[in-house]
Amino acid sequence: MATTKLGLLRNSLKSIILSSGGSRGLPSRSLSTTVASGDQDASFSDSFVNPPPGMVFGRLTNIGRNTLKTDIIHYFEGCDLSAEDIKVEYNKLFNPTGMLVQFPSRSSFDTALRLIMRKGRLYNLTKIDRGLWDLQTSYSGKTVLLKAQRNAIQEDVERIFRGCNYDGSSTEIFLRPGPVEPVKLALVRFPTREEAMTAVRLRNRSFCLNTPVVMHVLQ
Repeated sequence: MATTKLGLLRNSLKSIILSSGGSRGLPSRSLSTTVASGDQDASFSDSFVNPPPGMVFGRLTNIGRNTLKTDIIHYFEGCDLSAEDIKVEYNKLFNPTGMLVQFPSRSSFDTALRLIMRKGRLYNLTKIDRGLWDLQTSYSGKTVLLKAQRNAIQEDVERIFRGCNYDGSSTEIFLRPGPVEPVKLALVRFPTREEAMTAVRLRNRSFCLNTPVVMHVLQ
């Protein structure tokens, strides 16, 4: 009888130990799965937030009013830049104040700094965050800025560009504070750079409300 009770006691203890060990194992497996999933999510998110490896962004200042993207590409010869790697910063009256440049690598950025030093420091170049580049609008040479009379309306702008291939539904007309009085400006968008340039060549200095208008292409 004593032997039987002792055997039952041993079996009960084994069951308790096995049950306790199993319950400790479950959280361990669950935690491992959670961490692995978190690592995958972080890796997936980083691939969208972070720029390609080595890419560096800079702000170029001391540019002239008529400085073109092609001028910068030629100036920084050897830095592997294209027109798509440059965005022009404008103030509220759309006068250029600087350019944002996307360099393909850190060595390309360093080469640009050396070129500035070698060529007499014509420009200033400082490193910026990717976020500033993403927020800056690029007009890509397809938008024409028109300065017109204060009382000009949509129909007046359409009359100026009659016969040109432009997107009338996206035209913006607005007032901006000027040195003396508010200035009426219009942004007119074209499908291609060539059509925007042709419109400026044919319509610049044409008349709106008996006053010649001034226009140019935004880069």
